[in-house]
Amino acid sequence: MFSIISRSIPRRTLVQSARYYSKKPPVPPSPPKKKIKPTPQRQPETKATSAEEPTPKVSEPIPEPEQPAAITGVPTLDFSPPGTEQEYQRTGARSSKGSLSSSERKRRFASRVSLGLLALAFGAGAVYMGREWEPEELAAKKKKIEDAPSTRWARTKERFTGLFGFFVEPAWPELLPPPYPPPHQKPYTLLLSIDDLLVTSTWDRKNGWRTAKRPGVDYFLAYISQFYEVVIFTTQPSYTASPILDKLDRYNFYINYRLFREATRTLNGKIVKDLSYLNRDLSKVVMIDTDPEHVSTHPENTIILPKWKGDPKDKNLVAMIPFLESIAIYKPGDVRPILQRYAGKDIPLEYGKVEAEMKAKHIAEWQAKHKNSAGSGFSFGALLGMSDTPHRPKNVPPPTYLEQKRAEAQAQYQLEMKYVNDNREELERLLEQDQKAMQAQVPGSLWEAMDQLRGIEPPKPAADSASTVPTAAPTTQPPTPTKA
Repeated sequence: MFSIISRSIPRRTLVQSARYYSKKPPVPPSPPKKKIKPTPQRQPETKATSAEEPTPKVSEPIPEPEQPAAITGVPTLDFSPPGTEQEYQRTGARSSKGSLSSSERKRRFASRVSLGLLALAFGAGAVYMGREWEPEELAAKKKKIEDAPSTRWARTKERFTGLFGFFVEPAWPELLPPPYPPPHQKPYTLLLSIDDLLVTSTWDRKNGWRTAKRPGVDYFLAYISQFYEVVIFTTQPSYTASPILDKLDRYNFYINYRLFREATRTLNGKIVKDLSYLNRDLSKVVMIDTDPEHVSTHPENTIILPKWKGDPKDKNLVAMIPFLESIAIYKPGDVRPILQRYAGKDIPLEYGKVEAEMKAKHIAEWQAKHKNSAGSGFSFGALLGMSDTPHRPKNVPPPTYLEQKRAEAQAQYQLEMKYVNDNREELERLLEQDQKAMQAQVPGSLWEAMDQLRGIEPPKPAADSASTVPTAAPTTQPPTPTKA
């Protein structure tokens, strides 16, 4: 039921509650009512008043708001119908937007000064990075002045990217120590990978992961180490590759150096073996690998072999020996043109054809020379019943220079294998002694590790008189020779 409100009170919009509409049953539509004019009531006569006083008006009833035609039982959430928005007016109070406290002003001033100093330092650093190259920088980068960037922007970019070289470049600027002076240093360096070249890893349900050696890998390392400085260059970390190399070269006779993951370089998101960090003359470096991406920086020094997948009858690794030993025997000034000639070919097959042609040419030349001098002259050795080549039949041509050197290398290999087999017990004892010495150097606690970092030597254990053996004591009797 709506109440009647007089004109003296401000008119308000009546809003019925949603709960009321939800509980109220629907009302059927009612016929329209006729509008009845209200009968004016007669006011009692009053005395005449002055013209300034207004005549009071009779309050009129406020008509009821029209009900909708059909009111459903669904509640409504419209609590603010249109037309009831409250008008906001400015109060005249001063805004706090432009007023800052003293601490806020100081903080803003300090931030602006810091940004200015940072921009000034960045600009000064960019100008300094664009300076001319210094001889020490070029020596560290292993570049010549004509190969280094020449413009200021290029020099700045080169030096700026060099700041992040710790994450993408090898751990050392020179991966190998300087070579030995001749005749101790072998003239050529052979880099070998591990994965799918020397070994391969297989997995099955019965045995899990197993590592298999390639057929002939022991002979390959022992024989080819007579001609080359053998270096293992792998992308594996040292803790996974070192146990494998300890099995392949148990007494450290054949492998001169080992390079692991930290010696590689990251180029365009890929792991690369960059030979420019090797500290060797690249004209005398041969690298054998199975992944072309790993050798993308120096393909002219690389031989790519197919991956070995565990075939027990494989002979591709041993078949590479004649080609490699021929390079070391003939000693070319630059191996890269030779490797480029055989790039993409089956090297054992192609080189076998070349060596067969050289052998045939040698025999033809010897036969022509022997035929011309067969019945011509008199030989003092023939008179005494001796021959210039007593170990070779008369009608057999002499071996070529390559065959002579190959026979010498085979004899040297046989001597080395005989020495290892005869002294295996002593070699095992020395190996165990070295392993114990290395274990003794491992710190047993955190404090010992910190002392080693500071250069403090650990205390030596008390010597046991019963177990100590003087290593440098003179011997009174010569050692007993072992039987061959």
